[in-house]
Amino acid sequence: MALGDATPAYGVGVIIVAGEALVDLVADEGPAPVADRARYTAMPGGSPANVAVGLARLGAPVELLARLAADGFGRLLRAHLDANGVGLTFARVAQEPTTLAVVSVDGEGAAAYDFYVQGTADWQWRPEELPGELPAAATALCTGSLAVALEPGASVLRSLLRRERERGALTIVVDPNVRPALLGRPPEARRLVEELVALADVVKASEEDLHWLAPGEQPTDVVRTWAGLGPALVVLTRGESGAYAVSAGGTTVTVPARPVGVVDTVGAGDAFTAGLLDGLRLADLLGRPARERLDALDETTLTAVLDRAGLVAALTCGRSGADPPTAAELTAVG
Repeated sequence: MALGDATPAYGVGVIIVAGEALVDLVADEGPAPVADRARYTAMPGGSPANVAVGLARLGAPVELLARLAADGFGRLLRAHLDANGVGLTFARVAQEPTTLAVVSVDGEGAAAYDFYVQGTADWQWRPEELPGELPAAATALCTGSLAVALEPGASVLRSLLRRERERGALTIVVDPNVRPALLGRPPEARRLVEELVALADVVKASEEDLHWLAPGEQPTDVVRTWAGLGPALVVLTRGESGAYAVSAGGTTVTVPARPVGVVDTVGAGDAFTAGLLDGLRLADLLGRPARERLDALDETTLTAVLDRAGLVAALTCGRSGADPPTAAELTAVG
């Protein structure tokens, strides 16, 4: 079946997430050094795929626009996405191998990644593989991370963003999720990221992203600069310091982090993005008709959305791996 040949019966408000679905190879825990064991567990990952799973677990209708390899790792990814309720109508079967990321976690739970990306499935998009049109029920298109940075596929996905920006029917959400080892020098990477920012309605970035992209500048200053490039909302996550956001209408909000015993930070940023998107969905702030309301977002609503997104991230940090909470788990915590 060609990409986009079938159109499922969507409910109102489906969110399209575009980007990579890769496999994290996580070193098994144990008393022996990793070099002595060389044992790893293969875990489904990839920032956009994590966001899609997070949204589905929160009850949002979601479709992943991705290239999934036909190899064993690709089948693992497809099964994981399907089991979590992520729609795969726009998932392309790719002949290239699955991208791999080797994940190491330090004593404080912070994750670091080494990527194996050469010739892998996620970055080989061709224009004809994109759907001719997105479903009328779609209210948002979310992307970011490596899929919009690594060529040749990055240019294809950027063309999709430009097309949808011109069509004007969706809220465009961008999370740069910077991976310095693969992006060259900060000035060139910042230029590419800011091209995406200018196409977006909502941008979420981490303090770590902005320290690398804009060395010597205060991240909050960069956020205010980005808010002037076109987005209705720019959100900065600051780890233990919570989150900071600026809206196009001038609303500025700071929320504290939810306290949590950190197991690791794998997938925490993706969980926050999923929580942010879901909060905007529940507040009826997605879709082009909602852009004026998003521009005029009030402090009370924005604070509630950010606090909920922070809770989604905190619960993810409290357990191993990219394992975001369900809506029921979120409700139970309150």
